[in-house]
Amino acid sequence: MRRFVFLLAGVVSLTASATQAGDYKIGALEVASPWSRATPKGATVAAGYMKITNTGTEPDRLVGGSSDVASSFQIHEMRMEKGVAKMRPLTRGLEIKPGQTVELAPSSFHIMFAGLKRPLAAGDHIKATLMFEKAGPVDVEYDVQAMGATPDHAKMPKMQHGH
Repeated sequence: MRRFVFLLAGVVSLTASATQAGDYKIGALEVASPWSRATPKGATVAAGYMKITNTGTEPDRLVGGSSDVASSFQIHEMRMEKGVAKMRPLTRGLEIKPGQTVELAPSSFHIMFAGLKRPLAAGDHIKATLMFEKAGPVDVEYDVQAMGATPDHAKMPKMQHGH
């Protein structure tokens, strides 16, 4: 019995640390796997990405935030209009409806870290605070991936396909 309890405690602690690595919860909101890309020397902006899920019954809104690596933290949307990529700040924030998951990803919604204080290198970790209209602030850490990383490459192991 003692071995079983020890083994169970080990499994529970492994599970707890796996869910904490890159996942955050505040109220009914879950923030999963924040990440960014490395920047070239001299860059003044970087983008931040993540998934936000609202498990509650009321809508909430990501309205702002801050980071230790940039003087400005903005919520942006990028969309294609007549074959041209247009980026604009979401001055009212980004709504997350009940039961909805919103993905901030390249060429879509994203955080704009403007006024970078230093270049971001692959392997860095960026501390930031997200501010939600109802849930309030939550501290997160962005994992910095290689330049050109995509959501699939940023968090998922490479898959081998055999025939």
